[in-house]
Amino acid sequence: MTLQHLARCSSLAALVLGAIACLAPAQAGAQGSGQIGLMQAWTAAFEHDSALRAARAASDVQRERLPQALARLRPSVSFSASANRNDIHRTQSGGGVSSSVDEHYGSQNYNLTLRQPLYRPSLLIDRAQADQVIAESQASLETEARNLAVRLTGAYLEALLAQDQQAFVQIQEKTLRTQLDAARAALQAGSGVRTDIDEIQARLDLNQAQALEAAQQIDSTRRQLSVMVQQPVTALQGLTGDQLRLPALQSMEVENWVRQALQHSPELKALEARRDAARLDIDKATASRKPTLDLVGQVVRSSSENVLTPASRYQNQILGLQFNLPIYTGGLIDSAVRQAHAELQRAEEALEGARRDLSVRVHREFRAYTEGERRILALQQALRSADQLVESNRRSMQAGSRTLIDVLNAQQQLAQVRRDLAQTRYVTALARLRLEMLVGEEPRDAIGQLGAAFSGT
Repeated sequence: MTLQHLARCSSLAALVLGAIACLAPAQAGAQGSGQIGLMQAWTAAFEHDSALRAARAASDVQRERLPQALARLRPSVSFSASANRNDIHRTQSGGGVSSSVDEHYGSQNYNLTLRQPLYRPSLLIDRAQADQVIAESQASLETEARNLAVRLTGAYLEALLAQDQQAFVQIQEKTLRTQLDAARAALQAGSGVRTDIDEIQARLDLNQAQALEAAQQIDSTRRQLSVMVQQPVTALQGLTGDQLRLPALQSMEVENWVRQALQHSPELKALEARRDAARLDIDKATASRKPTLDLVGQVVRSSSENVLTPASRYQNQILGLQFNLPIYTGGLIDSAVRQAHAELQRAEEALEGARRDLSVRVHREFRAYTEGERRILALQQALRSADQLVESNRRSMQAGSRTLIDVLNAQQQLAQVRRDLAQTRYVTALARLRLEMLVGEEPRDAIGQLGAAFSGT
């Protein structure tokens, strides 16, 4: 009678274990209309993320450097005018006679000036520098978009992991309560021991603490994701089953990925543009020693310019060349040239350091992804083995060679393997995305590819 009772309890535990096996797909299919996928999250974050919006504004700021540089090469026209009221009191003495005269009259002045630079090397360099500044800002914007892709995917996967952790804790709680009831029934029937009850109760108490932690983690991760997408997040699309379906890598040689990163990384493009702008700074500082030549045209109209000719009017038209040659600047130009050389060296060293760091990061993410794929396969095999271990312990307990604690330990091992497998899938997926971002892949394409794996399509 006792063995039959235990067998019924063990069958119930097996049903709970079956619920563990189908938990992830069941949740994925049961999500409500508030579910958000990775691609939807990316679309919302791309529009609302404050860091990316700031990068767009910074790019717009730098883009205005080009029309400003072009404007300095074009003619400039200015107009000035003045109108004055003159009140003059004049006293004159001579031959013992003193006379005073008061004069009141108005005077006007109009000046129209046209200036066209003919030879100004620094302005041409400003034009070339504007191109480099715009290129740097555009590359920085692309870098920020890729950083957003990594941040968003990391937050999304972290929220999924918290969701999986809560599911595992809930299943474990159901299993523990079922086993606790079975242990109490066995003790009442005279075939159990008090130690089994205490062991299960201790694990159940720990499970309650884990449940609180899991609930808090879900709230925290979903809140973080909500801030990024600027909308409530109540449900997430998850992976289908235990697979991570991503297209195979274009190359399995890490050096090919490094070369691609060095060629297409927007981070390096930004630093290269900064280096080229610094090199132009040297030419600009050197150009300060050269003369400048402007074409100047001027039309001046004036009336009542001075007290001697208060009723006269003048019109003066001028067209000529204005030449300027710096002779002595107190060492200013030499200092500017030295400063520009130092700035170029700093830009070159920063670029070289970024190249080396990029190579290290590509190696790290490539290894994380390829090793992650192998670890997923190993954990899938471990999952099958752990599932078989649970079944074996259950049957052995029915035969009397294993105890309820043995079944409990096997079930916890199965839950641990499932949790490790889920975490490994997420870490591997994030490593794949980081690798693609480092080599300059389009964030939308990479997110769409990864999102298809999560939607199960």
